Amino acid sequence: MGLFGMILAAVVVAILLAIIIVKYLPLNLRWIASILLLVAAGYLGYKIYDGIMRPINFNKKKKVRYAKVIKNLKIIREAEIAHYQVTGKYSKDKAGLIQFIDTAKFAITETKTIVEQVNKGSKWQPIMIEVEKRVTDTINFEPVINKFKNKDYKNMFKVPGTDKEFELATGMVEKVQGLEVPTFEAKFSKKPILKGMDPSLIKQELEEVVSDEIKGEFISVGSLDEVTTGGNWPPFYDKNDKTKKDDK
Repeated sequence: MGLFGMILAAVVVAILLAIIIVKYLPLNLRWIASILLLVAAGYLGYKIYDGIMRPINFNKKKKVRYAKVIKNLKIIREAEIAHYQVTGKYSKDKAGLIQFIDTAKFAITETKTIVEQVNKGSKWQPIMIEVEKRVTDTINFEPVINKFKNKDYKNMFKVPGTDKEFELATGMVEKVQGLEVPTFEAKFSKKPILKGMDPSLIKQELEEVVSDEIKGEFISVGSLDEVTTGGNWPPFYDKNDKTKKDDK
């Protein structure tokens, strides 16, 4: 029974009891009815309070659990983006992605403009013209692992609070006609993350569609249906990231 239903039922019961007490109960027994009403009122008050606080407490605990899961999804995203920058593709090999972080290097490039003499004439009647040209050279390499300092990338595929791992997949999406681009997606069902919490509220959570909550059954980053590296969580879960950037 919902909170509104409990309140409505309590009002109806109170009215019926009042009618019974006034019409049928002797004066010398009305003190018993008063005690019973007080007990009923106390119980009803508790149920109303519990009905209000249950979803509030559920949301608090839910956000704590989700935040830990999203932290790992963000590390997976950084690993996939790094892999794409170096190799031009994403990876669905979990062990391979960890090894990539340990061993791979980013190429550090420098782009500059140079002036070249270009012959716009012929071999026998050259017409030399100066043409500007942009040239990119690799000047150094940086280990990928430097981007993962103080991040537990070795355990990034483990889902906190469970003994499971994230699902990881890659694919291709046609961005425009004739142009396919690589995509990736890491996801996990909300249900095991919320294990041990109120079943009715878990059911509501799995069907969530409002914009300021994590929609649907999964927590995920990336997509196999569109070109994105974003997560399906609301901005609330990125506040700490912005604070850290502002502090630097």
